[in-house]
Amino acid sequence: MNTINETNFNFPKQKSVYKGKVREVYNINDEVLVMIASDRLSAFDVILPRQIPFKGQILNQIATKMMHETADIVPNWLVATPDENVAIGHLCEPFKVEMVIRGYLSGHAAREYKAGKRMLCGVAMPEGMKENDKFPTPIITPSTKAENGEHDEDISRENILANNIVSEEDYLVLEDYTRKLFARGTEIAAKRGLILVDTKYEFGKTKEGKIVLIDEIHTPDSSRYFYADGYEERQEKGENQKQLSKEFVRQWLIENGFQGKDGQQIPAMSDEKIIEISNRYIELYEQITGEKFVKATTENVLERIHKNVTEFLTA
Repeated sequence: MNTINETNFNFPKQKSVYKGKVREVYNINDEVLVMIASDRLSAFDVILPRQIPFKGQILNQIATKMMHETADIVPNWLVATPDENVAIGHLCEPFKVEMVIRGYLSGHAAREYKAGKRMLCGVAMPEGMKENDKFPTPIITPSTKAENGEHDEDISRENILANNIVSEEDYLVLEDYTRKLFARGTEIAAKRGLILVDTKYEFGKTKEGKIVLIDEIHTPDSSRYFYADGYEERQEKGENQKQLSKEFVRQWLIENGFQGKDGQQIPAMSDEKIIEISNRYIELYEQITGEKFVKATTENVLERIHKNVTEFLTA
């Protein structure tokens, strides 16, 4: 099965290309960005050796749908999606922080809490909580946006402002947009029988100075979901929550001795494991969107993307 690991396109009026952990971003004439979602899989800020069939298509199509469903409350960068793996949007200068918002004590927050910490990014977490309990109100716990191969680091609002990473005026907008998007995402999830547990948003500034949502939104790579049905009972019994997110990949890696730390070997993934992960991503897509997933043709996939993008740019 053909997957997208790397692309090396040369589009009309292309000026540069940036390759992130999962996405590759082509600058077209300093006007628009062509963002291609590859099938690479990243966990603990490490790109794993094997790709996951249809993962890029799934992330791109969920993000596109969610951008459309939130455009009335927060402006975003998106212009068009000429291919299943491609989003084209306005050129933006990204803010150097990721806005993480948590409605529940899960994942990284739960690991910090278990280690005895009661402050996360300068925000107090109440005493007496169990893993996966709901916070009284969602908390914003930003992180720095790391370069490839580096780890994102927790950072407080105070440090962001003190180090002038983001101006106070802009940061207040980022916080406001983050809370609005999380509230809308929570509503959308509830309609699908899901709980939006935590997520991250990235923002940028257009040439005109407008702050907009960029990158992805409410995908299983950027968000954690629980199934609402049985949530309370599982909490009362102290059982693990049934969840939809990339966490199942992280857990498998942890069980196999890998957490992205120096000296650790990435465990080998069998073909069966790759197909299992692909199927889980398809399940995520269908549950999150409420729509059947339609696999794009993967024969000559790079030719398909090049043709669709070029036709859009030269239309």
